[in-house]
Amino acid sequence: MRRFINKKVILAVVAVILVILIAVSCLTIVPPGHTGVAVTLGRVEEGVLQEGLHFKLPFIQNVVMIDNRITKLEVDTEAFSSDLQTVETTLAINYRVDTSKSYSIYKNIGGDYEAVLITPAVNEVLKAIAAKYTAEESVTNRTLISAGLVEGLNEKLNDIGLYVTDVNIINFEFSEAFITAIEEKQVAQQELLKAETEKETKITNAEAEAEAIKVKAEAEAEAMRITADAEAEANSIISESLTEELIEYHKIEKWNGQLPTVTGGSGTFMDISDIVGSESQPAVIEDEVPVQ
Repeated sequence: MRRFINKKVILAVVAVILVILIAVSCLTIVPPGHTGVAVTLGRVEEGVLQEGLHFKLPFIQNVVMIDNRITKLEVDTEAFSSDLQTVETTLAINYRVDTSKSYSIYKNIGGDYEAVLITPAVNEVLKAIAAKYTAEESVTNRTLISAGLVEGLNEKLNDIGLYVTDVNIINFEFSEAFITAIEEKQVAQQELLKAETEKETKITNAEAEAEAIKVKAEAEAEAMRITADAEAEANSIISESLTEELIEYHKIEKWNGQLPTVTGGSGTFMDISDIVGSESQPAVIEDEVPVQ
């Protein structure tokens, strides 16, 4: 009796376990940012399972999870520039899988779509863009090259269901010979710039000195002109103010009170006071006649 009861208990436990296993196998959970692709006995079902809990056929159906979040892929590749320099490049590609096309990507390509589609597309597009620039221009035009990669990759991958959101150029590497040539070119340009700067400095200093001399000369000329104008104006004022009475007045002011002396016919000097007569009788000046 006990053996019979024990068998029933064991069978019940086994049945419960089987029910639990079957129930679990009938359920699947799609995590956030993913879609589920149902595969029934090797056949990919159309449509996708969105985030959340879903029922599926137990034991004969499994669900493959496709990550639809933005995913980063690093690609090491190389290309030739327009001046035939080898450019080794490391790229970081951010892409995502279209949720509505998850099943078709898995059905037609499988889970390794990065190696099958994205990496070859990156190599092809980069080679086409790198050929438009010289090696030196590739360094100075990173933004344009990145934008060109995004555009070119989306043209190739969007129809499949892959969308590239961003491409970052992590590194550019060139041959040692090219790097040496660039360094020598930079040194030559710096020396040329230094020489031009020194030349411009000398020219600027010379021009400044010449300008200072010019300003000084103009200032001196202007000062002379002003002085001459002032003197001319003063002379004009004086000339206009002179009269006969004023001239006589200044003569009288400057007379020292002595009469001038004159010379007679005999060559004798006489004081003018000796020959001035009295008020009643005018003075007469006669020449002395030498005795024969």
